[in-house]
Amino acid sequence: MSLQHAFWDEACAEEFSDARLLAAMARFEGALAKSSVEAGFVPAAAAEVIDRVAAQAKFDVAAIGKAARGSATLAIPFVKSLTEQVAAASDDAARYVHFGATSQDVVDTGVALCLAPACGRVLSLSRRVGDAAAGLARRHAKTAMVARTLLQPAVPVSFGWKAAVWLSAISHAHAGFSAAASDARILQFGGAGGTLSSYGTHGDAVAAALATALGLARAPITWHSARGRFARLGSEAAMLVGAAGKVARDVSLLMQPEIGEVAEPSSAGRGGSSAMPHKRNPVGCVAALEAAQRAPHLAATLLAQLSPEHERGLGHWQGQWFTLRDLLCSAASALAAMAEVLEGLQVDEQAMRANLERSRGLVYSENVALHLARTLGKQAAHALTEKLCETAVREGRPLADVVRSNPQAGKAVDEKTLATLFDPQSSFGAAPTMIERALADWSHSLRS
Repeated sequence: MSLQHAFWDEACAEEFSDARLLAAMARFEGALAKSSVEAGFVPAAAAEVIDRVAAQAKFDVAAIGKAARGSATLAIPFVKSLTEQVAAASDDAARYVHFGATSQDVVDTGVALCLAPACGRVLSLSRRVGDAAAGLARRHAKTAMVARTLLQPAVPVSFGWKAAVWLSAISHAHAGFSAAASDARILQFGGAGGTLSSYGTHGDAVAAALATALGLARAPITWHSARGRFARLGSEAAMLVGAAGKVARDVSLLMQPEIGEVAEPSSAGRGGSSAMPHKRNPVGCVAALEAAQRAPHLAATLLAQLSPEHERGLGHWQGQWFTLRDLLCSAASALAAMAEVLEGLQVDEQAMRANLERSRGLVYSENVALHLARTLGKQAAHALTEKLCETAVREGRPLADVVRSNPQAGKAVDEKTLATLFDPQSSFGAAPTMIERALADWSHSLRS
């Protein structure tokens, strides 16, 4: 584990490690040799040696990284190292290592092979976040709290509805990322210029066999200079991080002591301060928001690499591996943090109710205005309600009392109606239906 793992998910980072990439590149070379046998380009005996050595090959990561500086690609020192290891077993077999392929083939396909477990980790974490949000939406469908617009008290909503909004964002991003991850797991194989010229008329057959051997899909045409799949994956990852960041932003604000409506789960040493013993910092939210602030820029890097020169660009594909790794490991970090937060979220229903009551009924002003509009018209009702609210604030009185004592408003609102207008659930509107739809959409997202 490195210091980077403080803001990376360790399991995802392991799947995307330097060693795993080189092993995936070696897997490509072994499968390439075996896939070239039937077309007559590599002897069967040589292919067996290459495949066997590639499966067991050991690479000096630091040495390959240093040597790559002089060739602008990991592939050249990697192929040199693999060829030397094959030569130790068979000089004849070493002649056929990397036959017909180019640097970009082995690097891009190596990345594609690493994507399956890394993206699987991201998706498993987003499922946890979604499931936790769904649980909160169900349990708190009738738990009243204050909605806040522009950071100011607005109207009563249910905490279950708020959690369902989180769920909906996760659900949409989860589906988009899942589709992008599947689309990005695709073979890169075009040879020197992209047309598999080394294989003559057999190139398509070799490519088909190679894709099957590696368990990857095939694009209709070489994608050396069409980088949209990786850019889309990065963009969808950023969307998923943003959804986790939205949850983190809300939780951290609700966790402020002066609000005190929710709290992250606590444990020994979690959320402490190096200087202030009383602190209980929202550390899970910090991890998610750290990723949410970096992810858009990482995705933008991939989007900026959509316009390489001709058939192979300068400085585009060469470093995409590192950008994708940072983006996916950061996404997994954000999701892991918010899964832990939501699964153990402490909800203080009494604090939510107290914050509703602290407004002295001002959060029900919309209800009052809408009811008065039935007899006074919309504009007149709005103007009167504004004056009623100003009186309530100036005199420190509950809005309901002000309405009751005002001759014009009191005449239009009887006691039974007044009680209904100042009932939190009278403001829930279509929230119950919305919650059910969000839950159904999440279930559908998991099935598709």
